[in-house]
Amino acid sequence: MRLKRSYIGISLAVVAMVGWVIFEFPGNRAQARGEDPSTIPTVAVALATRGPIRSSITLSGAFRPYQEVDVHAKVAGYIRRIYVDVGDKVKEGQNLAILEVPELSAQVAGGQADTRRSEDAIRRAEHDVQRAESAHTASHAAYARLKQASEARPELIAEQELDDSLAHDQEAEAQVGSARAALAEAQSQLSVARANLDRYASLEAYSRITAPFGGVVTKRYADTGALIQAGTASDTQSMPVVRLAEWSRLRLVVPVPESAVPDLRLGQAIDVVVPALGRTIKGKVARFADALNEETRTMHTEIDVENPDGTLVEGMYAETTLVLHQKDSVLTVPVQAVKRNGTNGSVFVVDKSGAVGQRVITLGVDSEARIEVLSGLSDGDQVIVGNLNAVQAGQHVRSKLVAQNELGAEGQF
Repeated sequence: MRLKRSYIGISLAVVAMVGWVIFEFPGNRAQARGEDPSTIPTVAVALATRGPIRSSITLSGAFRPYQEVDVHAKVAGYIRRIYVDVGDKVKEGQNLAILEVPELSAQVAGGQADTRRSEDAIRRAEHDVQRAESAHTASHAAYARLKQASEARPELIAEQELDDSLAHDQEAEAQVGSARAALAEAQSQLSVARANLDRYASLEAYSRITAPFGGVVTKRYADTGALIQAGTASDTQSMPVVRLAEWSRLRLVVPVPESAVPDLRLGQAIDVVVPALGRTIKGKVARFADALNEETRTMHTEIDVENPDGTLVEGMYAETTLVLHQKDSVLTVPVQAVKRNGTNGSVFVVDKSGAVGQRVITLGVDSEARIEVLSGLSDGDQVIVGNLNAVQAGQHVRSKLVAQNELGAEGQF
């Protein structure tokens, strides 16, 4: 009897469970509520899940040389020879062209002649000083002997003879002073001549036009025989010789929108995609303007990219993805599930009975596909994705779970 009662209890439990399952089926629940099951809509739902999320924007721009300059001459003259042409790679200090400047050549020759004359004058003055000093030494010694003899035996030396010897000694001493003054003047003249020669030589050195930095010649303005004005003249009078650009590293210039400016950081590593080459290159945020363009509401930003092999060229198009925020293990839902209202939003949640409820949620990091939910949902909640205007709270629906990659096609009613 006890065994029979156990079988009866188990049978009743099975019947109850089957009945609950049948009742829980949306169509049966609809029938229980007096609704026609055929009128219950099927909606696409996705799960609120935890995982990583990254907020980023894709920006495009063009490469520019790291530095670029039109190379002008520092002095006016005719181009005697130009050593480079478009596309040539040059090193810092390498000769680009040489000018013919007759006036400077004449000035250098004159300066050299003045220097030689001054050096000859110094040699003569030094000889005159030596001769004057020798004469003074001899006259002074003669006067000293005569004076000593006069003091020993006054009657032997006439007073006039002693006076004449003293006068001769003093005159010789004055000659020494004059010779030394002439030497000093000659030395001063030599200093002036050498300074002038150095100045003329420096100007003549400017007739050699050299590269201010290593790079590539991107434009040639002049040919042999052309008259070049000094670069200090106005732009309408001065013609550059060549244009030089540094390509060993480049600047990728991108406009960062106002909304992303607060998240921009110097030194931030960035992947740069160059479609023309099919390559992805490492770069970093090197500088930005710290000011918005009032017309475009964007900020001028430059990303430095190394280009040791020279495959990147000026004007080449590139794309870069700027990561604004990145988090791990946060609760997210598809962006198709959210009605936005600033930092808040709302979603439609489907419970186990198929009833639709509306939840207010707080939004966090936003990516292209999913958005972080800071509050208002739990892990595993089913949220409706797609045409949110077609449902309302309190409605009953059939749920169809879709994957993230299906939302574009099936996230509609």
